[in-house]
Amino acid sequence: MRRTRTGRTGAPVALALPALLAVAFLLMPLIGILARTEWSELGAHLSSPDTVEALKLSLLVSFCALGLALLLGVPLAWLLARVEFPGKTLVRSLVLLPMVLPPTVGGVALLLGFGRRGLLGPWLENTFGIVLPFSTAGAVVAATFVAMPFLIISLEGTLAGLRPAYEETAASLGASPLRVFLTVTLPMVAPGLAAGAALTWARALGEFGATITFAGNLPGTTQTLPLQVYLLLQSSPEAATSVSLLLLAIAMAVLIALRGRWTGGGAER
Repeated sequence: MRRTRTGRTGAPVALALPALLAVAFLLMPLIGILARTEWSELGAHLSSPDTVEALKLSLLVSFCALGLALLLGVPLAWLLARVEFPGKTLVRSLVLLPMVLPPTVGGVALLLGFGRRGLLGPWLENTFGIVLPFSTAGAVVAATFVAMPFLIISLEGTLAGLRPAYEETAASLGASPLRVFLTVTLPMVAPGLAAGAALTWARALGEFGATITFAGNLPGTTQTLPLQVYLLLQSSPEAATSVSLLLLAIAMAVLIALRGRWTGGGAER
């Protein structure tokens, strides 16, 4: 007798109805953007000089934040996945903290840590002449702070599920730990790394609260697309809707490209 797959049961009505309401709740704001967009003016809104300047700055900030997150986050993800050390739980909590912390609180924390009167700010200014608040570099730091956890979490999960047999074989053949990591480990975790990098970039592109608190809203310097949407809502709501649609399209494109790889929901096993 042919065995049927387990775990496939019909959804009870008592669960299906709230689930449908949840989908409608999440979908309604998106439909609102689509319904309120002035499609005939979309090109004019997105090609305005202020929007183009904000888009260029957003791309610069988000890609720089992604690079910084890769530089710092990949080693930390490997450490959390492969090494047992005192305080590991605390370090993992610190990684998750920016994801649950209100963005404006994160901006205040960055000011107190890296501001001109913060803990590290005076040393950076006196030693290297670096002033992060109200600068493009500050916008990169703010975006990295809120976006890097996505990379670390995604990559840590992939590393933790990786069988170490190939790495052990390479090490037994005389490869150094760094060479094993670069030539064996990273290629094997490439899908998880790519998924985390995509989510990190998308989160950095849409960062608002920490950026406006720590770096300000200076046109051409720190005014990214989300900050411009905030200003346009007060002067030109139609243009704000068009720019919001652009950010929405980018976010949806990233999620569709991932096809559930970050959460494992739709990934092929």
